[in-house]
Amino acid sequence: MLLGGAAFLAGAAVGGASLNVYMAILGRVLLGVGLGFANQAVPLYLSEMAPPRHRGAFSNGFQFSVGVGALAANVINFGTEKIKGGWGWRVSLSLAAVPAGLLLVGAVFLPETPNSLVQQGKDRRDVALLLRKIRGTDDVDRELDGIVAAADSAKAAGRSGLRMLLTQQRYRPQLVMAVAIPFFQQVTGINAIAFYAPVLLRTIGMGESASLLSSVVTGVVGAASTLLSMFLVDRFGRRTLFLAGGTQMLASQLMIGAILAAKLGDDGAVSKEWAAALIFLIAVYVAGFGWSWGPLGWLVPSEIFPLEVRSAGQGVTVATSFVFTVLVAQTFLSMLCHMRAGIFFFFAAWLAAMTAFVYLLLPETRGVPIEQVDRVWREHWFWRRVLGSDSEEAPASGKL
Repeated sequence: MLLGGAAFLAGAAVGGASLNVYMAILGRVLLGVGLGFANQAVPLYLSEMAPPRHRGAFSNGFQFSVGVGALAANVINFGTEKIKGGWGWRVSLSLAAVPAGLLLVGAVFLPETPNSLVQQGKDRRDVALLLRKIRGTDDVDRELDGIVAAADSAKAAGRSGLRMLLTQQRYRPQLVMAVAIPFFQQVTGINAIAFYAPVLLRTIGMGESASLLSSVVTGVVGAASTLLSMFLVDRFGRRTLFLAGGTQMLASQLMIGAILAAKLGDDGAVSKEWAAALIFLIAVYVAGFGWSWGPLGWLVPSEIFPLEVRSAGQGVTVATSFVFTVLVAQTFLSMLCHMRAGIFFFFAAWLAAMTAFVYLLLPETRGVPIEQVDRVWREHWFWRRVLGSDSEEAPASGKL
């Protein structure tokens, strides 16, 4: 988190002070480095520090903060677009230094997680003291035993976590989820709307300022729905939110596509009434993402890996997410121009596939201690067949 905050701060400074396109690109590269470190570290930190019964709410706070940040960025862009003289973009880029500074300074005061301390060989009494502090109870022996057992298993393996994750059959279910969940999260189409909402809204007949304002509205909806998910995820479970949110997003995508197919004229515009209907449906879609695939796409991968491969698994998740973020970002405008309304049916097809995937292949992890989550794979109708006899050789962290 310290390295991520420093990279964010440097990226904001270079971007805001850019004298040419190469400096602007360097600023974006530094921001990307910060994103990689932060998205790797923060979800894992939250999952390891949170008590099992509230892990979903704590971890979903990550996506809520991302949503609030996106909303703040849209508000800033809406305001700086009106600055005369053509230098508003410098204000927009430079203000990224504010959250970067908060992350950098805040990380200085955060303790390491108990799991990390055990892996570093710290004294058991020190780890127990931290656990008592963050759990608010003296009854931490069972949890500490689980962490120590998982660390001993990782140490006994004596191999890199990434190599173990990629080559050993007992980690096959987690590896599939580490690739499939971030892939599906991107092909929901959310980043296409998030990146290009102003372009998309201008395409359906709105002006520059109106389209930016509409992006602010959808940002408010996204942040509010993600906040709602923090209260729902530990009560109803991950699968329920995935399935309900996926269904909501699928229905709204189909209706958006149908309206555009029927009403989008040759001049690339729709009437004001239909534009308002489309904005409403986009908000419905964003709300569905905000309380399902948005936060859960980070929560589930952060809580399903045994300690010995947890960092490697999160790395695979983050890398997969960014690869497909880039692909969607680079292809969306071309797809929108060629497919027009059909692009929403394209994303709807993926939504149907991913909802079926969750229904069939994702076990529920609500309330399961993070060091015992591997047991859900051995109890699942499909994954226990994949694991076979190898499931009996699972690390000690699953045999508490």
